[in-house]
Formats: sequence, C-alpha cells, structure tokens
Amino acid sequence: MLDFVTLKLNGDFRRLYNRGKAVTNPALVMYYSKNRAGICRIGITTGKKIGNAVERNRSRRIIREAFRSVVKEIDGGFDIVFVARSKTKYQKSTYIEKIMRDMMSQENMLFNKKEGAE
Repeated sequence: MLDFVTLKLNGDFRRLYNRGKAVTNPALVMYYSKNRAGICRIGITTGKKIGNAVERNRSRRIIREAFRSVVKEIDGGFDIVFVARSKTKYQKSTYIEKIMRDMMSQENMLFNKKEGAE
C-alpha cells in the first residue's frame, strides 16, 4: 500500500512555492500546504548547486527514505515539497528524518501522541 504519492507537475510545485508555508533548516527546506485528498503528496527538488548527478540522486534518495519513516505519523493530507541543500548530501537518512520530524511537529503536522494515551 502506498503511503504517499509523488508530485510531478510543475504547477503543483509552483503552487506550493507561491502559496504554501515554508520551514527552513541548513540541511533541508520544506514547503507544505494542506490538501483535500487525505493522502500525502511529496515532491523533491535538488538544484545543480548540490553537485553532479550522483550527488543530486543521493540527496533525493536520502530525503525519500527519511520521509518513508515519517509519513505514517502525519495527521491528514498534505502536499509537501522538500528542497535539498548543499549539506543534505553529506547527511544520513536518520539525521534528515529527525529534521523532518522537528519541522513537522513545529508546524503541528504530526499526530499528537498525548491524545492517544488516554
């Protein structure tokens, strides 16, 4: 079963850049907006400043793997675009996962664990 769908259309990326909210970190930037689909849709962007094709693909793989661990905790449907920065290619997916959790909990995108404890 798919936990998320990939954004592929340029219009979707542009909509998030212009109308979505942004959260930044030295290793990652996240643009997001709530959607009505009830499922997470993600897009990953790596510019040429990151490095050659091998380094850009590594950055995308790291971000995708980190998101797979976090997606089960997301509350509701969101459109999310992750933009890799130059530090991303040197990090492990567990570190990027921690950054994603921090960003998403800061923006109240994750399930609140205290509610389920009752």
